[in-house]
Amino acid sequence: MKFLDTAKIFVKSGDGGAGCVSFRREAHVEYGGPDGGDGGRGGDVIVEAVDGLNTLIDFRYQQHFKAKTGGHGMGKMRFGASGDGITMKVPVGTQIFDDDNLVMLADFTRVGQRVILLKGGRGGRGNTRFKSSRNQAPRRFGTGEEGEERWIRLRLKLIADAGLVGLPNAGKSTFLSAVSRAKPKVADYPFTTLTPVLGVVYVDQTEFVIADIPGLIEGAHEGAGLGHRFLGHVERCGALLHLVDCTEDDIVGAWKTIRSELEAYGGILATKPEILALNKVDAIPEEFIAEKKAELEAASGREVIAISGATGAGIDNALRILRRTIDQNRADELAAENTHIAPSWAP
Repeated sequence: MKFLDTAKIFVKSGDGGAGCVSFRREAHVEYGGPDGGDGGRGGDVIVEAVDGLNTLIDFRYQQHFKAKTGGHGMGKMRFGASGDGITMKVPVGTQIFDDDNLVMLADFTRVGQRVILLKGGRGGRGNTRFKSSRNQAPRRFGTGEEGEERWIRLRLKLIADAGLVGLPNAGKSTFLSAVSRAKPKVADYPFTTLTPVLGVVYVDQTEFVIADIPGLIEGAHEGAGLGHRFLGHVERCGALLHLVDCTEDDIVGAWKTIRSELEAYGGILATKPEILALNKVDAIPEEFIAEKKAELEAASGREVIAISGATGAGIDNALRILRRTIDQNRADELAAENTHIAPSWAP
């Protein structure tokens, strides 16, 4: 399945059905009077977050979604049927913006969440609704309200507990394939992953999701390489695991490059808890590992762990640290939310 995280589509709710002009015509009924029924309501446009989807590729092949028009009213006080609504299924993590991409209309963060994006138009009134003592044979009727329509933009931000960042060929795909059942492309020649990959990690009888975010190089905020296109997928992460290739000549420069791009992206990425890991330690002599760790710790001001995605060295320790960091970050966010809740009124 191809990966697509943005889409622009047209949606329209159903028009209301028209009311009916009708009069009762029966034998031996001298004054039948009006009996035109109301039109039915137009169908709604509903968006629902479902499990099992992780891409917006379906919206590449269909960009127009229109709900059905309500049925027209009929004689003998028969009301028109409501038009069938349309339900668009999106992955969890999808955000809906207006056409200008400025106003967020909906944000889907859990399976089963449903939002009525556009309501169908109300049905028109039949002539029965207009009868009165002064007008006992009205010929007025309502044509029904038109449905709403608009262009919207969908943006997918994958729901992951942790994000893998680093320069291309830092070993992110190898790490993800070593700790989960994900099958990203891994080879013995330099290349960069082109789409995000999710993997479920099991550690200490718990599980969490890691997202491999590709495409970050120097100048990404100016559009170099894949740019910042996929960084939105780690905005919801509880922690970042920053892999630095220990075979690099300038490991401090490699770390600063990614940090600069995270800060240039803006938002909360630069403040996310970050775990620094020297990867590929199996590729250099042991006497150089401590030297490179000390160099990176002095530059970053934080502890650096040594791992190898290829051999599995240090992997369990990295996952446990990542798990603790995620839990702590979630607890801090929950505490911050609770402090902003106004206390209940008391006399």
